[in-house]
Amino acid sequence: MSTVKEYKVIGTRPVRHDGADKVTGRALYGADYSAAGLLHGFVLRSPHAHARIVSIDTSKAAAFPGVLAVVTAADLPESGDRMVDLGEGEVPLSHVRGNIFAQGKALYRGHAIAAVAAASPHVAEEAAGLIEVVYEPLEAVLTAPAAMREGAPVLYGESNVSHQFQHVKGDVAEGFQAADVIVEREFTTSTVHQGYIEPQNASAFWSSDGRVSVWTSTQGAFIVRDVMAAVLDIPVSQVKVTPMEIGGGFGGKIPVYLEPVAALLSKKTGKPVKLVMSRKDVFEGTGPTPGSFMRVKMGAKKDGTITAAQAYLAFEAGAYPGAMVVPASMTVFAAYDIENGLIDGFDVLVNKPSTAAYRAPGAPNAAFAAESVVDELAEKLGMDPVEFRLKNAAKEGTRRMDGPKFRRIGCVEVLEAIKNHPHYSAPLGGPNRGRGIAIGFWFNIGMESSCNISVNSDGTVNLVEGSTDIGGTRTSIAMQAAEVLGIPVTDVNPSVVDTDSIGWTNLTGGSRTTFATGWAAYEAALDIVRQLKERAAKLWSVDVSEVEFADGVLKSSAGTMTIKEIAPKLNGTGGPVVGRATVNPKGVGGSFAGNIVDVEVDPETGKTTILRFTAVQDVGKAIHPSYVEGQLQGGSVQGIGWALNEEYFMRDDGTMMNSSFLDYRMPTILDLPMIDTVLVEVPNPGHPFGVRGVGEANIVPPLGAIANAIYRAIGVRMNHLPMSPPAVWKAIASK
Repeated sequence: MSTVKEYKVIGTRPVRHDGADKVTGRALYGADYSAAGLLHGFVLRSPHAHARIVSIDTSKAAAFPGVLAVVTAADLPESGDRMVDLGEGEVPLSHVRGNIFAQGKALYRGHAIAAVAAASPHVAEEAAGLIEVVYEPLEAVLTAPAAMREGAPVLYGESNVSHQFQHVKGDVAEGFQAADVIVEREFTTSTVHQGYIEPQNASAFWSSDGRVSVWTSTQGAFIVRDVMAAVLDIPVSQVKVTPMEIGGGFGGKIPVYLEPVAALLSKKTGKPVKLVMSRKDVFEGTGPTPGSFMRVKMGAKKDGTITAAQAYLAFEAGAYPGAMVVPASMTVFAAYDIENGLIDGFDVLVNKPSTAAYRAPGAPNAAFAAESVVDELAEKLGMDPVEFRLKNAAKEGTRRMDGPKFRRIGCVEVLEAIKNHPHYSAPLGGPNRGRGIAIGFWFNIGMESSCNISVNSDGTVNLVEGSTDIGGTRTSIAMQAAEVLGIPVTDVNPSVVDTDSIGWTNLTGGSRTTFATGWAAYEAALDIVRQLKERAAKLWSVDVSEVEFADGVLKSSAGTMTIKEIAPKLNGTGGPVVGRATVNPKGVGGSFAGNIVDVEVDPETGKTTILRFTAVQDVGKAIHPSYVEGQLQGGSVQGIGWALNEEYFMRDDGTMMNSSFLDYRMPTILDLPMIDTVLVEVPNPGHPFGVRGVGEANIVPPLGAIANAIYRAIGVRMNHLPMSPPAVWKAIASK
């Protein structure tokens, strides 16, 4: 299946460099931070989803024994309302400040109101309970349709619709007129959380010289640095952020919540301060993925050609704009070559926590709707669901409805792999069972990365980079450097460092890290090779043009030397050799993924059991196949949870009723079969090793594939997520 060049390091499965530290407990995560004189903080949060803050009295908390400081929104400097980059786009600074501490209004239950620093976390929590806040409760709006209705309570400004846009391709009316079959359906999805195990945390020390040092579990240390500087109105040179190990993120640990609060408390006390969220605070006070209302209409000819597609996408932004509806619009029909299309997108404010990215943000919602309609179209036309998709599959040169044309992509190859997989033709073997398929797309991103590599006297190298390692990227980046240098990956010592120690590096997200920071490592390694040639030429007294380098060996007419042989001689030929690179690559290659899913539905309870699950994805070139397979399996598991059980179960007043892992139902090993993975390798021409980011496309198709499988098991199409036992039971009963 693969036509990718064979490599010596890339494509192998070495042990990850940080593996031993993580499995033995030596690795330090955010909550592990400790320092002399460390204080502990606690954040008081709003009990109302929507309320005007009439007054805040902190005097009793400040006087409580053991309390050293109390801060509120009044302690944040007024630094204007310029735009700041949160890693995935610019937002007004006022929104960032407002999400750190409520200003004038509490906009969701769990909105931070004030914070206390004390000698112990228990004292801080008790003192926070003494803060007297007078609220004027207001009516809450919790869904996009409710927030968009005439006369709905407005969170702020003039409308709850913070952003509205449209993508047009061809003539959609003409396209539907040419269709022989048309399917139009409405879909809704609930709010869900990323479900990372480690809660948000931050420690900060504001020293007497004005420098602010931060230790935090984050997906983007430079994002934290820049947001801190903007929010606290200090130069970026005064902020140093050290990224700790991260216990899961999936996009949820990009935004800044606690870091400025810890810094303000430290400034008041002159001591380092640590804040760690409870699980309840994580659910109620950080960014989940948006709930959504979608209407999808598609038409096709009798021969199976899709003639038109239309989508209405209204996504919940939470308290501040950023509902992920833009990427939803970029991906909803991206798997198909459709001549006529129309997409309307709405970013809608509601009284829930401000949404954050969650692994291909917006795309799973959109694919759930689109793939359900595609499946129904195929059924009405009497076509095999894979053949129908293949007939309309996007290819190189296909223009998406949001504008860009695809370069070399693997959509067809993914569908062919599904069609040819033994799972697709295997017997189901029982009643109330169904098989579904779906495909999905994520565009991936590039953005800025930096890398330094230095050669040690024993021939090993130290690699320094700034991308938080969530899924093994220390090793996948080191492998790309090792491939260029022709050395074993065990001879590369990778480190993720603080913001003072490496050039600006964007977030770990958007499936960019192995692609972009790996490219920086590739370029830094080439810089090493260039310098080694110069040093060898000097040692051999030959012109540098005569020196060749391949597989870790320098050659010329004067002889040969390995890196290990030349390394001890480098200082005598001009000093240490250090390679450097900064990149902002544009050759991003999007990734397509597909699923085959078998389910069994209990007609008496509505419980859906996943019997078999196959995940297929175009991965470009798998740098470390084991990590890639793990990404496919992890995204699939999260998609299964999203499809079947996970949701913010909300009361009408905006109270979340299941804000613990006991009640927020994520899949466990008892809910899952072994997930089979198929790595399709269609090299990305925009990367020197053909890399495509692989972290996100895999969560896109499971929702639609499971919905289609449930339909074939019970004969009812589900149009709401989650498809939990009560929802499926009601669907069976209504049938």
